[in-house]
Amino acid sequence: MLTPLREQLGLTNRELVAIVGAGGKSTILLTLATELAAQEQSVVVTTTTRMAPNQMGRPNIWTEDPAVVAASVSPGVALFVAREETDDKVIGLTPAAVDRIFSETAATHVLVEADGARRMLIKAPAPHEPVIPSCSTTVIVVASIAAIGRPIADVAHRSALVGELVGAHPDEPLTVQRAATVLLHPNGGLKGIPPNARVLMVVTQVAPETIETADSLTALLSSHPRIDLAISSLASLGGAGSK
Repeated sequence: MLTPLREQLGLTNRELVAIVGAGGKSTILLTLATELAAQEQSVVVTTTTRMAPNQMGRPNIWTEDPAVVAASVSPGVALFVAREETDDKVIGLTPAAVDRIFSETAATHVLVEADGARRMLIKAPAPHEPVIPSCSTTVIVVASIAAIGRPIADVAHRSALVGELVGAHPDEPLTVQRAATVLLHPNGGLKGIPPNARVLMVVTQVAPETIETADSLTALLSSHPRIDLAISSLASLGGAGSK
């Protein structure tokens, strides 16, 4: 039996989890929300960026007011909270509002998609990214193993920035070492993470033929002193086209 993701990641009974990177964030968000609600946890799901409505369905409530959220939080329910909708995008909450919801409501878990990647497989953040709440207890950094071996320009969001971080032209392939460099760089995967937060790396979209490659990448990630845990997940957890 597959170990639930919440257990693989070692989530505690009360967490503010921010998910950043590319190649499976929304799938991880939905998986954790479903698992935690099934355990009778009180779960709030939101974003600090923008999401397409089909990624999580329609928000349950539209507000940044912790008091309104507090009145709707319930054990066994994953409550999707957003601020507004415009241009067919769900607009998320400010980081400060997420912090207040975590601090001022009975939600045991607040899950936040805190980055955008336009459905690419790895990314380097722009100056305004990621948008991680300061009270985050755990930050999950995501990348897809499907990016390895392909031209950086074909698989990376902000490919020029990825190229700068690894010292390569965007037309060159993304190797395991280059992927690790991006994910572990202070201006890459580790950018903007609160100093007291746990840092978890999740390599997604792993298939039988890429297990060895994924193991090589997670080994490099695990060796970094800032990383608390690095795991890989099967393709069913982070399918092609996941954000």
